[in-house]
Amino acid sequence: MKPNPPEQLVAAGRARHTAVVDGYLHATDPDRFTTLYEAADHVLDELTERYQVERRETKEARGHGDALVRTVRLIPRIPSAAPMAIYFTDPGLHLHFGRWWRETLPECGCDSCDEDPKLLAEQLRDHTAALTEGGLWERVRRGLSGSWYETRLIGTGVKADREGPLSTAGARDARRGGFAAPVQWAPWQVRT
Repeated sequence: MKPNPPEQLVAAGRARHTAVVDGYLHATDPDRFTTLYEAADHVLDELTERYQVERRETKEARGHGDALVRTVRLIPRIPSAAPMAIYFTDPGLHLHFGRWWRETLPECGCDSCDEDPKLLAEQLRDHTAALTEGGLWERVRRGLSGSWYETRLIGTGVKADREGPLSTAGARDARRGGFAAPVQWAPWQVRT
């Protein structure tokens, strides 16, 4: 039985996963995810050809202190449709949809988790299809301990939720941007 990737584990499970991973090399075949990069390039090419989007390719850091990586952004011509970015990292991809949707493929690249690149490529296709069909919802929620973002991606074979804390300035900026009520991003416009 494969252990769950660390993001899906509770604290005790995460500690066991780390102990297993620390017992040997994290990934004895890190090149197994090159097919995922090829699938991402294929998806990006298809989306660029099919939809009215601006494609921007750069090298940028995903976060503070991170190395520069190839990044491809697709920005729909209509502002009511959600943009997307794919960061080509080691060992896989980081997807950014809309304002807050974030996903890492694979969640964990270790041999113990052994995520299948073919299944990850299919997940990439399903999630980008849900995005382009207008299946991304986002909003800011206020709570006693501060503000949170909520985001949901719904499409054929996809129903997933994410949430996380926002800084006071980030929450204020998001509410000014119209995210106080749920926002459903529009479908991407098809080229004519």
